Amino acid sequence: LAGSVPEEERCTVERVDASLTYSLFLQRFAFSRPVILGGITDNSAFRALCSREKLLAAFGPLPVRLSTANTYSYRKVDVPFQEYVERLLQPQDPARLGSDTLYFFGDNNFTEWGPLFQHYVPPPFRIPGTSPAYSFGIAGSGSGVPFHWHGPGFSEVIFGRKRWFLYPPDKAPHFHPNETTLAWLQHTYPTLPQGQRPLECTLRPGEVLYFPDRWWHATLNLDTSVFISTFLG
Repeated sequence: LAGSVPEEERCTVERVDASLTYSLFLQRFAFSRPVILGGITDNSAFRALCSREKLLAAFGPLPVRLSTANTYSYRKVDVPFQEYVERLLQPQDPARLGSDTLYFFGDNNFTEWGPLFQHYVPPPFRIPGTSPAYSFGIAGSGSGVPFHWHGPGFSEVIFGRKRWFLYPPDKAPHFHPNETTLAWLQHTYPTLPQGQRPLECTLRPGEVLYFPDRWWHATLNLDTSVFISTFLG
């Protein structure tokens, strides 16, 4: 499946570079709209530690907590990290429901994963009154999380490509909470009039997406991907 999940026709999320100042970030984006930040951090050292070989050597026998890939994450399953990588890290079956799809993202044991996260360079911007928390994940091509919302945050791709779909808080998307993002893209997305389509873009390694508070978003990994989010709570 790798390479067969399409990118969007045109990125509709604004991209900015490292010249963006903190004051302009607060003024233009922090409370109003998403933005893709390029070149604001250098995570080449962290990326080197996130290769398949390095991660298996460091965390292979340790348990990881998987969530079902549906909007409300009804179920959690603990498996050894090596079992997840070797058996469950597969391309998404388009016919499989979100409640039957296990996804490794978040629920990280910070005692065990903390030494890895110490090498991550987070985005330099913060929202006043919030504190950051990391959420690390690895998933196969075609996988992702369907539409949901929470507080503001940043998301960075370490390996692979991740396609994002975003709606503002007052424009709830049409979706079934137990349908995977891939199924939604195949069945619902083509029926949407142009004015009802989400903001969307594909994130590549080294790019960071910022999403404001309560913005609806869904994700779709176009390749086997490694990614990390910084939630601002």
